[in-house]
Amino acid sequence: MNETTINGYLFSADKDKLQLDVIYNYLSKESYWAQNIPMEIVKKSADGSMCFGIYFNGSQIGYARMVTDKATFAYLADVFILEAHRGKGLSKQLMQFIMDQPDLKGLRRFMLATKDAQGLYKQFGFTPLAMPERIMEIKFFDSY
Repeated sequence: MNETTINGYLFSADKDKLQLDVIYNYLSKESYWAQNIPMEIVKKSADGSMCFGIYFNGSQIGYARMVTDKATFAYLADVFILEAHRGKGLSKQLMQFIMDQPDLKGLRRFMLATKDAQGLYKQFGFTPLAMPERIMEIKFFDSY
């Protein structure tokens, strides 16, 4: 499923529709996880991911990307809905659109990190780590 329209909002997996200036402005200025991220990194991250946009009247108002090998693993990142469009169930519809993608069916593991949206992701089967002692990371703080 490459595109669908719900209540006037277009949900699309077409990278050609992405409005990188909108994505960059949100991530670099409004997100808590990617403050000051350079445009070059935003573009590179989109190039290496499955990307999903929500559009209203031709303007991008939402985004998410999935970093995946399309065989065993996927990591959900950079999910946002612009503030003027929040409270309409769009994040839930975006998650359903993503989870319905054929390239993401049958994967062994999905992961994500969130500060405040656990309730949304629980609706799609995400849970806290079953064995956190097995998960490790390298985290570079203030890398932008």
